[in-house]
Amino acid sequence: MIDINNGIIKAVRALAVKKNRDDEGLWVAEGTKCVRDTWGRFTCRWIIATRAWHDQFGTAEHYDRLVLAGKSQMARMSQFTTPSDVIAVYEKPAIGIERSRVESSLNIVLDNIQDPGNLGTIVRLADWYGIRDIFASPTTVDVFNHKVVQATMGAIARVQVHYVDLEELFDDFPTLPVCGTFLDGDNIYSATLPERGFVVFGNEGQGIGAKVGARATQRLLIPKAHDAGSESLNVGLAAAITISEFKRQLFI
Repeated sequence: MIDINNGIIKAVRALAVKKNRDDEGLWVAEGTKCVRDTWGRFTCRWIIATRAWHDQFGTAEHYDRLVLAGKSQMARMSQFTTPSDVIAVYEKPAIGIERSRVESSLNIVLDNIQDPGNLGTIVRLADWYGIRDIFASPTTVDVFNHKVVQATMGAIARVQVHYVDLEELFDDFPTLPVCGTFLDGDNIYSATLPERGFVVFGNEGQGIGAKVGARATQRLLIPKAHDAGSESLNVGLAAAITISEFKRQLFI
């Protein structure tokens, strides 16, 4: 256990920027729930906390990595309007693709998702339905962005997000079906859906890109009411509806 110093404060503040997270191989979890959900799942560099937090929640496991800080110092490091009493700095995990799991499972694919809240929601959705792998285009928002981390509500500890070239991904798994939602697709509620494969969701404004869309083996549509005024669904909602229907058909 040590006391906070300016070097640690500066290092933690720098991790708000993706380039620094990539260069240092570190990311930040903030808040009691987030830290407790992720503790033990990732290698911890520091757990920075107030004395009050440590007295209430601290354990012997924390001691070697514990850095004590005052509330004003926590505020300097926090990425939120209301600073929390604990911040964990973790090493980014070395994530490999478990081929047998991918081939036997339903997997989510994200093409250029930009909103941190949407990505966090989809990670949480994957966790709910037991989907362990999400494949994201390199242009998709960083899963270790602090807003994404918070939006996952701890699911980041149980779902692996792989940043890959999506066309190469499909080439690597040529026997797996590729499903996506399109305005010219078949009604998802009358379609027979596969138990395994890839389910693609696209950018908030543009949808699935042309090159990725061309690889779809099944084009699906979430039908709307004839008098609906909305032109589209939020991608997080679309993902929830779509994955729910895939799983419903599997369960019945």
